[in-house]
Amino acid sequence: MVQPLHDDGLLDPRTAPVPAYGSAALCDVVPAAVAGFGIDGMPRTGLELAPADRVCVFLVDGLGWELIARHPDEAPYLNALLPSSLGGTGRPLTAGFPATTATSLASVGTGLPPGRHGLASYVTLNPATGELMNQLRWQPWTPPAAWQPHPSVFRLADAAGIATCQVSSPDFVKTPLTQVALSGGTFHGRLTGEERMDLAADRLAAAGRTLVYTYYSELDGMGHRHGVDSDAWRGQLMMVDRLVQRLAEQLPPRSVLYVTADHGMTDIPFDEESRIDFDEDWELRAGVGLLGGEGRARHVYAVPGAAADVLAVWREVLGDRMWVADRAGAVTEGWFGPHVEPRVLPRIGDVVAVARDDIAIVATRSEPGESKMIGLHGSMVPAEQHVPLLEVRT
Repeated sequence: MVQPLHDDGLLDPRTAPVPAYGSAALCDVVPAAVAGFGIDGMPRTGLELAPADRVCVFLVDGLGWELIARHPDEAPYLNALLPSSLGGTGRPLTAGFPATTATSLASVGTGLPPGRHGLASYVTLNPATGELMNQLRWQPWTPPAAWQPHPSVFRLADAAGIATCQVSSPDFVKTPLTQVALSGGTFHGRLTGEERMDLAADRLAAAGRTLVYTYYSELDGMGHRHGVDSDAWRGQLMMVDRLVQRLAEQLPPRSVLYVTADHGMTDIPFDEESRIDFDEDWELRAGVGLLGGEGRARHVYAVPGAAADVLAVWREVLGDRMWVADRAGAVTEGWFGPHVEPRVLPRIGDVVAVARDDIAIVATRSEPGESKMIGLHGSMVPAEQHVPLLEVRT
C-alpha cells in the first residue's frame, strides 16, 4: 500500500485521489444518459443509467456535491434528491482533473477524459506557439477544430436522428468552447434561468427521442467573488434550487432530468500562508518559463534543461501541502485519464502541483483578477472534485 507521505514528510503524488474515469466521472454522464438511444461511435463508459425517451442534462457551474449537502435550508429540493433523503437516488461523481470549467465542459460534451479531448487545464501551453492559452476565454486565438478534434456527443446524437439542442446564455452561442464541446443540433439562447428552464421543458416535449443540455453559470461567479460561505452565494443557491424544481415539474412523460456540475469550490483565506504569490517568490520562479493552470492546480513549464530542478524546488517548498509530480508521473498515475493523446502531452506542465490543503499559488501581477477571487477550485480534493448526479424521472 502506498503511504500518503514519503519519509521526508512530503506528499506522495501516487496517493492523489484520481478521478473515477470510465465509471463515475463527469465524462461518463452524457454517454450513459443516451446509451439507450443506441448511437454509433459513442464513447464507452461503465456508468449505467436507466434509459428514457427524453433526456435533459442541466449543468450548474460550481454546484459541488458537498455544497448541496451543507445547505439543506437553502436547497431543499436538491437535498430531497440526495440518497440520504427518502426516495433520493442521487450520487456523487468526480469532475475530472483539473476540476475547472473549460476542462469539465469539454468532458461533458465529448464524453472523453481530459487526456483525450485535450483541454487539460484552465491556462495551458500551446506547443505550436510557445504561448500560454486561456481555454475558457480562448485567448490567444487557436483554431478550435485542430485543438479539439473529437466530435461531441451532441453531434453524434444529432447525426443519429435524436432531436438535440443546447439551451444556454446567448453569449455562448459562437464561443470556441461551445464549438469544440457543446455543439450539435440547435442552440437556443435565453437570458434568464427561468426562460432556459421553460424552453428546455418545451424542447423535451416537442419530439420523441430528445437530448437537451442546459447551463447556469451565476452560482460559480458568486462563489468566486464572494466565497461559498457568503450570503450572496447562498442566495444564488436558492435560485438554483428553484430553477431545478421549475424544470422538474414541467418534464413531459418518459423523461429524465440529470442535474450535475463542473466542479465544487473552496474558499481560500487571504494570508501569506494560504496564498503564495508566485510573482514575488524568487525560489518558485527559478527555472520557470511559464506558469499555467490556476491557483489550486498549477502547470509549471520549465526553461529548457531546468525541469528536474524546478520539480525538486516545488516539492521541497510545497510538497507537504500539495501533490507535486512531473509530467510523466501525473500521466502514469492517470490524473488526466487512462490515456493521454500525443498531441495533448506537451500541453501538460513539466511540473504539476495540486493543492491538498487550503492553499493557492497566486500570481498577483500576471493574474490580478484570478488572484482576487475568494472561492477557488481545480484540485482533486472532495470539496472541488465531487459533483452531483441528481435524477428526476417521469
